[in-house]
Amino acid sequence: MTGGSGRYDGGGTGPVIELGNEFAEVRIRKVRTRNGSRLLITSPKSGHSITLCPLELEALTWQSPDSLSLLVNNLYGPIELGEADE
Repeated sequence: MTGGSGRYDGGGTGPVIELGNEFAEVRIRKVRTRNGSRLLITSPKSGHSITLCPLELEALTWQSPDSLSLLVNNLYGPIELGEADE
């Protein structure tokens, strides 16, 4: 597993939720870490996963559609610093 806050200890506490469309598929599950509960988001197709804390999840709600589209436009890598200015 990559990314996120805390280390996943294998303790899932909720059902697996699967979401998908013609562009992507993800699996979502609440998990316990040594730093508290997190949301584990996994992409079965790419093998990437991340755990997000409540603050990181709330930060998603602060974003505009334009800022989130930066993530979508760079599907298989992190946003590089300064990339939003180009």
